[in-house]
Amino acid sequence: MQSHHIYFTGENQVEVYEQEVRDPGPDEFLLKARKSLISTGTEGICLSRNFEPGSHWDNWVKYPFRPGYSLVGEVVAVGKNVQNVHEGERIALRYPHAQYSLVPANANIYRIPDEVSDEDAAWFHLATIVQVGIRKAEHRLGDDIAIVGLGLLGQLLTQYTRLLGARQVIAIDIAETRLGLASTHGATSTLQMGVEQAREEVLKLTQNEGVNVVYDVTGAASVFSQALQLLRPFGRLILLGDTGTPSAQQLTKDVITKGLTIVGAHDMHAELPATDTSYWNNLRQGELFFKYLQRGDMRVNDLITHRYSPLDAPEAYRMLREERAKAMGVLFDWTRLP
Repeated sequence: MQSHHIYFTGENQVEVYEQEVRDPGPDEFLLKARKSLISTGTEGICLSRNFEPGSHWDNWVKYPFRPGYSLVGEVVAVGKNVQNVHEGERIALRYPHAQYSLVPANANIYRIPDEVSDEDAAWFHLATIVQVGIRKAEHRLGDDIAIVGLGLLGQLLTQYTRLLGARQVIAIDIAETRLGLASTHGATSTLQMGVEQAREEVLKLTQNEGVNVVYDVTGAASVFSQALQLLRPFGRLILLGDTGTPSAQQLTKDVITKGLTIVGAHDMHAELPATDTSYWNNLRQGELFFKYLQRGDMRVNDLITHRYSPLDAPEAYRMLREERAKAMGVLFDWTRLP
């Protein structure tokens, strides 16, 4: 059968191709996409080649490149040896934007509860990325927290940190609409300014102490050194925003004089099978996210601002490149295809 697939064919070049997809082999199943979520930061860097030569980005992004890793779909065919999924089952996978995908039966499969919509489920992978950072922060009840950058990950962080019992969640961004969403989802204070201007306001909010934990979710190398200055002594900075120019990130004297801890967090840190001593792998984190959605502890549907047919992928990425401040969650709706 024919299947539509989204490709980055070069710098700032997006194309949708039709290609033949065979029947699943004995140890495979075929997934028909329903929704997929654009990871605006990662996919934007990949499309624009906004990274330095020799970086991990440079080693990963080779055109033609298949973007996307947040796919929700329905199993429409299974190989004769496949027993862990069945036709008609709705699942989420870390797979690229494509109408049909052949999937090995041993892939990491996120089973979606009936109460969770396709659109909400498409956030599963970003939700697990954020959970990796949350766990590495080693939070304590009553922490004061600053989140720099209120894009997709920052919005999820706002909700997670309130669930954890933070005393303050201070949201910092230059975009008013993003701060409005953060306030709706639990931020106790919002600062519409750059991080370099935010230090004085953060100190006012924390009795001149600074915060326990700062999350840098911007992906902007210049933010790193400024974010360090928001911390109180022995605080922790969590890097969730993966910059394309890591060599431009500069330490400050605060690291030594305040005894600060800097932690890098990435979803690959939780890819291994769960064990008694390493319980929270990606699959279990995804299940937890779905449970929070079921209970109403978190919500993401109001974070979705744009829905596109996959055939309009070039326009979707153009919008994100030129008008990103207007966008939050951007979905491809594969059910619009015949």
